[in-house]
Amino acid sequence: MKNIVVLVSGGGTNLQRIIDCVESGEIPDAQISLVVADRDCFGLERAKKHQIKAEKIPRGKSFSEELKKILPENTDLIVLAGFLSILPAEFCTSFSGKIINIHPALLPKFGGKGMWGNHVHDAVLKAGEKESGATVHYVTAGIDEGEIILQKSFEISEGETLETLAQKIHDIEFEIYPKAINKVLNFPL
Repeated sequence: MKNIVVLVSGGGTNLQRIIDCVESGEIPDAQISLVVADRDCFGLERAKKHQIKAEKIPRGKSFSEELKKILPENTDLIVLAGFLSILPAEFCTSFSGKIINIHPALLPKFGGKGMWGNHVHDAVLKAGEKESGATVHYVTAGIDEGEIILQKSFEISEGETLETLAQKIHDIEFEIYPKAINKVLNFPL
C-alpha cells in the first residue's frame, strides 16, 4: 500500500477528487495517510470527514521543519492540492521525485511566483492565448519549473471569461491529477 500525503491551503476540491479516486480504486493500492494545511481551510474538514489524519502547520519559516516531523516515514508521495505556500529548496531536494503539483496553465507558460488561481487565468486571457489547460509536474526548488508529468490542453473559446476558463481547467485537473498520481506511484523517477 502506497502512502500519500496531501498539502492543502483552501477548499480542497482536488483533495476530495483524490480521496474519491483512492476510495474507488481509480488510484489503486494507495491510501492518504495525512493531510496538512498551512492555514484554516475546508480541506482539513474534508480529510476529517473521511477519517484521514489532518494537521495544520501555520505557514512561515518553520513550516517545512514541522512538516518533516509529522511526515510518515513510509511516505511515497507528497501531493500539493491547492497548496499556496512555497516549499524551501532544501525540502524539495530532500524529497526529490516525491513531490508533485498541479498548475492551472500549460507550463512552462504562466508559471512562477504569483501565478496561481485566477491570476493565471487572467494572464492567459490578457495574453490572447489560443489554448490553455493544466499541468502536473514534479516540485523542485524553482517555482513551477519541475519536469512535466502530464499535461492536457483545450482551445480557448471566443468570449471566454475568467469563470468559464477556470471551470474548464478545473475539469481537466480532476481528469489528469489521478492519472499523474498513478503514474508517479507506479513509475517513479
